[in-house]
Amino acid sequence: MRKTAILLSSFIVLIGLSNCSKESRQNVSPSAQQQAADPAPSLGGSAVYANFPETFESGTKGAYAIGNVSLPSGTWTLDDALIGNLANDRKNGSKSIRIENTGIVSMQFNVANGATQVSIKHAVYGTDASSTWQLWYSTNSGASWAQTGSTITTSSTTLNTATFPLSLTGNVRFEIKKLSGGRLNIDDFSIIDNSNNNNNPTQDDNLGMGNPSGAGTNSDNYLMVKAQYVLAYNNTKGMANWVSWHLSAAWLGTTPRCDCFTGDNSLPAGFFKATTSNYTNTGFDRGHMCPSADRNLNATDNAATFLMTNITPQAPNLNQLVWADLEDYCRSLATSGNELYIISGGYGTGGNGSNGGTTNTIAGGQINVPSHFWKVIVILPNGSNDVSRVTTSTRVIAVDMPNNQTVNGHPWGFYRTTVNAIESATGYDFLSNVSTTTQSVIEAQVDNGPTQ
Repeated sequence: MRKTAILLSSFIVLIGLSNCSKESRQNVSPSAQQQAADPAPSLGGSAVYANFPETFESGTKGAYAIGNVSLPSGTWTLDDALIGNLANDRKNGSKSIRIENTGIVSMQFNVANGATQVSIKHAVYGTDASSTWQLWYSTNSGASWAQTGSTITTSSTTLNTATFPLSLTGNVRFEIKKLSGGRLNIDDFSIIDNSNNNNNPTQDDNLGMGNPSGAGTNSDNYLMVKAQYVLAYNNTKGMANWVSWHLSAAWLGTTPRCDCFTGDNSLPAGFFKATTSNYTNTGFDRGHMCPSADRNLNATDNAATFLMTNITPQAPNLNQLVWADLEDYCRSLATSGNELYIISGGYGTGGNGSNGGTTNTIAGGQINVPSHFWKVIVILPNGSNDVSRVTTSTRVIAVDMPNNQTVNGHPWGFYRTTVNAIESATGYDFLSNVSTTTQSVIEAQVDNGPTQ
């Protein structure tokens, strides 16, 4: 893992950011006053506690009346809450917590090595109204409690992840307090400890695995290095050839999507600069390459993901469904003690959006509509000297998805392929910083690991 800042060549353009989000997956709403009162965020803990994430799969409680449930992680009290297994319960598996009114779900046990992060999946039950809730903690076995992070607003019927950075030592327990709105589903409650074993997640070199196209000063392969990601801009196509970023728990927080799509003023004079209106009524979403939810530690990071150089024309059923599911899976890996190096882009011409038919370009021909979108993901346990830790056993996920409205007929795992295949389709050289011996093995394999 590179612990030093990226050295920038004179041709690299740096960016100043304004307030600025993917068509619509994140839904958290933090408050600056609450955030200031929290324990100072750490860059992360060492490992997810044993028996966490708590999935609630083994528990049984069919009524909202207050009661205790024995689970693998320990005993939990559910007040105005139950363990739901209905079709309308949003869940990863067969069960999740369902909370109504102003219910509380509380740990009746401590974890002993503090916490540097808690992550919780949440969604609206059925077609209920949006709801708000908070995470609270106690360091004295429940004698007193304090809120951490900000009030979360849940409005999606798809499970999203709220991540709370912390810096707590010793015994600690947590509870969820629902404040308002319709019924709320909670799942996959995860706690990372604070045992400081030098494998804490950090923010690392976004181009750590190599420059796939040898991007530099060429207008159709123009390297742009930002603090949040690196990209190669193609002026002829009006979009990035690829975007590369590092993902770990150190990048994650509870800052909401800014939804502030903005032209990238760091593009050189004379380059085409896309605006959000270029996508209006085209039948294509403003699809993020580096996702908003991968950069929600603070407002500056989140705003950077809404620069139009990070945006591409994606079919809605790709952007909002299959592509988003893979993004969510990557974040679940990052909140489970891993760090990821991700490279993403599109190739070809001609996509099928919500307007029907095949569209080759938008914005009067200035933005290419790719026929396919691809992603290469290198997964490592948190650690240092990352490139040297990539071996022939390292998990690498490569996907190639059609840019159309029927792509959601299959889950994202269906679209797994080899890195070699994506290199053939794009002409790029991925993972070039890794030894060629290791590359020859991992780039020829199709991942067959879990998909959720």
